[in-house]
Amino acid sequence: MNPVLPGMHPDPSVCRVGDDYYLVCSSFEYFPGIPVFHSRDLVRWKQIGNALDRPGQLSLTAATPSSAGIYAPTLRFHDGRFWLVVTSVSHGGGNVVLTATDPAGPWSDPVPLPDVHGIDPDLAWDDEGNCWCTVAGVHQYQIDPVTGETFGAPQRLWSGTPGAKAPEAPHLHRIGDHWYLLIAEGGTERGHAVSIARGTSPTGPFEPCPANPVLSHRGTDEPVQNTGHADLVQAPDGAWWMVLLGVRPRGGTPGWHVLGRETFLAPVTWVDGWPVVGDLVPGPAHAVSERDDFDLDELAPCWISPRTRPTTGERPGWLTLHARGSGMDDPAVAFVGRRQQHLSCVVRTLMDPADGSGGLAVRLDEDHHYEIEVASGEVRVLARIGPLSSVVASRPAPGGPLVLAVRVQEDQTPLDARSGPDTLTFGVEEPGGTFTALAALDGKYLSTEVAGGFTGRVIGMYAARGTVLFDWFEYSTDCEDS
Repeated sequence: MNPVLPGMHPDPSVCRVGDDYYLVCSSFEYFPGIPVFHSRDLVRWKQIGNALDRPGQLSLTAATPSSAGIYAPTLRFHDGRFWLVVTSVSHGGGNVVLTATDPAGPWSDPVPLPDVHGIDPDLAWDDEGNCWCTVAGVHQYQIDPVTGETFGAPQRLWSGTPGAKAPEAPHLHRIGDHWYLLIAEGGTERGHAVSIARGTSPTGPFEPCPANPVLSHRGTDEPVQNTGHADLVQAPDGAWWMVLLGVRPRGGTPGWHVLGRETFLAPVTWVDGWPVVGDLVPGPAHAVSERDDFDLDELAPCWISPRTRPTTGERPGWLTLHARGSGMDDPAVAFVGRRQQHLSCVVRTLMDPADGSGGLAVRLDEDHHYEIEVASGEVRVLARIGPLSSVVASRPAPGGPLVLAVRVQEDQTPLDARSGPDTLTFGVEEPGGTFTALAALDGKYLSTEVAGGFTGRVIGMYAARGTVLFDWFEYSTDCEDS
């Protein structure tokens, strides 16, 4: 069952309309932004779109650093419409509100909130129709979400446990006779936690729960760590649930997580007017095999690119990429990828290098990536780790299209404290289907603990020079031969 949204899906916010649940997550420097998901059971989710899917809605220039961009949206349903409030931390950004009648889109152009300062904005409406926007810190503004106007000065609310850092991710919920203020505290790293307070008004004063934090895995041997940034939702049967982010560190010390912060689910019961959060229930691993033959006019919602979408199309049934920039080191790289969502997986693509160069890459950011590239009649494996860049293996390339592959294998038993979480093996498939490995690389260097930031791995196709084409892309958890 958990994670219910594997891979880089942090900062979940959820709402229910009838029997349907909808959920959104942060997207950082990737375009399109704010993935939108639908579910009927809170466990099985399908991406139905992206809220920021038009260039006019989201401007992320090459100067936008990795792990900047779009932070922590809140999704709510009010007065017959869906509402999104979110922070853009790129140049010229700030907090904005979007609306839609259908969460699959289209979403409106963003309405700026120029006088609302702070990340992780939340929206809540009281019985009089007043709209309250609460941000990290924790501060609260009364706003008009239609015009973006702010009324009066911001008010400081309850900001968590005294001495705890980073009170953030506020969500206000009206439950029974009380308003509950749910926040994250302790930072989004190993000290992450969920705490809550309640009051009779959305503006407070708020009384903290005596059992705070109501959820934290810090200092435990739980396989899921960094738990926090939560939201609450009630099911049609009256049961309550919490969605939250967490990570799955693996390997030796300090433990490396490579998929980014993922979305998890936990049951909630109420005792004496306070939430009691149950365990994150792990579920069985299901085999996954997904293939895109690029036969549609538009890319599926799961495909993302750093900052802007490169031009695609031209040859029917192929993804065509025209190089911009110098390759994966360049913030403007022509790259189309999808989140790595499993600790072990195999990714394959059929590439026609045509008159250019490019290949298959595993990206964390511009300074941390591995790739297998076809260039000038050669297949080579490249590694970029911070300031160091190296060609670690090469061989002649056959003429015409060829299949490139990367096999990611979780290392189940660390050899010592320095052992990484996984091994990435890059190679090519011969005409008969035999996989020939060129290089095996330690996965810890493509982890948040090494690179820093807030994102996870994205695996995809790129152009480094000229024009390159890809006939299909396959993602599978069948790692039997890896």
